[in-house]
Amino acid sequence: MEVITILLTALVIILTYFIIRQMTYWSSRKVPHLRPIPLVGNTTFFFTGSQSPAEFSRQIYLKHPELPYIGLMNFNTPTLLINSPEIIKEIFIKNFDNNPDHLSFITEDFDPILGKNVFSLRGDRWRQVRGALTPTFTATKMKFLFTLMAEVSRNVIKHLEDHPQDCELLDAKDLFTRYANDVIATSAFGLSVDSLKDRTNEFYLRGKDATNLTGISRIFKFVMGIMFPRMMRLLGQTYLSKDTNRFFIDLIREEVKRRDLEKVVRPDMIHLLMQARGDKISSNDIVAQAFIFFLAGFDTTSTLMSFVVHQLAFHQDIQEKLHQEVEFFEEINYEHLGKLKFLEMVILETLRFFPPVVILDRVCSKRFKLPPPPGSSTQVDVEEGTVLWAPVFAMQKDSKYFPDPETFDPERFADENKGNVDPCVYMPFGVGPRKCIGERFAMMEIKLMLARLVKKFWILPSEKSNKEIVFDKKSLNLVPKGGIWVKLERRKV
Repeated sequence: MEVITILLTALVIILTYFIIRQMTYWSSRKVPHLRPIPLVGNTTFFFTGSQSPAEFSRQIYLKHPELPYIGLMNFNTPTLLINSPEIIKEIFIKNFDNNPDHLSFITEDFDPILGKNVFSLRGDRWRQVRGALTPTFTATKMKFLFTLMAEVSRNVIKHLEDHPQDCELLDAKDLFTRYANDVIATSAFGLSVDSLKDRTNEFYLRGKDATNLTGISRIFKFVMGIMFPRMMRLLGQTYLSKDTNRFFIDLIREEVKRRDLEKVVRPDMIHLLMQARGDKISSNDIVAQAFIFFLAGFDTTSTLMSFVVHQLAFHQDIQEKLHQEVEFFEEINYEHLGKLKFLEMVILETLRFFPPVVILDRVCSKRFKLPPPPGSSTQVDVEEGTVLWAPVFAMQKDSKYFPDPETFDPERFADENKGNVDPCVYMPFGVGPRKCIGERFAMMEIKLMLARLVKKFWILPSEKSNKEIVFDKKSLNLVPKGGIWVKLERRKV
């Protein structure tokens, strides 16, 4: 009985300390902050589904426009929402060495293999792996990967031409997810997959499962993996479902084994990682990097292409201007992509509306000071472990930086206007040394598919189309509720 009493007393003391620290952390530092809920903090939306992260961050941003930063508690983790482009520049670029890491969503404590991915790695280990991956995305490598990508895009267009009945009511996300799936299969894994013909191939189905971040239970597992990785591992949990986890691990290991035995040379990601094997890159590193490339490209590119066709369907004047640009080229090759200036402007403006990551994060690894908040003369001491958030979605919709922000206007990104765009406000691919390494690959993949689609088809609203997109509150990223549906009408040659 005494033991139980001692344990209960200890638990009460721990919880009391936990709550007092949580409730007083920012007030004791005289930082403007949101009042946390005991134990939970300020991020209840993760579990209640009452708001998406995009809505949550924008609500705070709009409510406190005069503040350069606002204190939050993510459970018991001190978090600062940074509203100032100048301070974002200091944190994410100038003083990068103080804040070099992401808040890892798959740590090695949670998943010892996939936790080695370049997004989650920290410190010197991140620098080593990033350095090994960088040669994958040079112009020379992109030109080779273009030939693989071009074949996949031709298959998509041919499928649409051969199945006009599918074009009457087209699920854009489904179409582009299958395209992205096949592009990654060939360019990263060395596999030939046709997900439009073989609609239930395992590579595609496992990808759908791996990238599903919708639903309370999935979000709960995601958050618990961040907050309590070792406990989740002890419980036998992994980021992916066990079957999907095993599928990708076995697939990549078998491909590496096959290439070693058959002396296969194919200048893609797996080949480059195999070349880097040694002290810096292990077999498990190859699995982790190939998987994160898949995870990053499978959902984000297909979602962005869906948003682009939605905007084109409801902005026929912009679509016609784009068609005139792509029609000039009889057959679009790698060199032509760089000349499609208006297409790039359309994509960049779509990214302003719908960034793939709505909040960028960094974790403080070395103490530094922030300028005093309004009404104070004392600098704020940011401690190790503090999470720093840049509200990308909110800033890219701010009229202070983008006049008339709810108007879709690609001209914002014309050559003569690009100088007006602050790179610490417009951050769809991130900012600083940890900016998305696959940006060039993603833009090539998106440009190629959209150019061929607009060249061959009119994109029109369908009977299920809604001009105003409503986001699913139960998703961590921007997912349109009900999907995006369009109609394709074959253009007359």
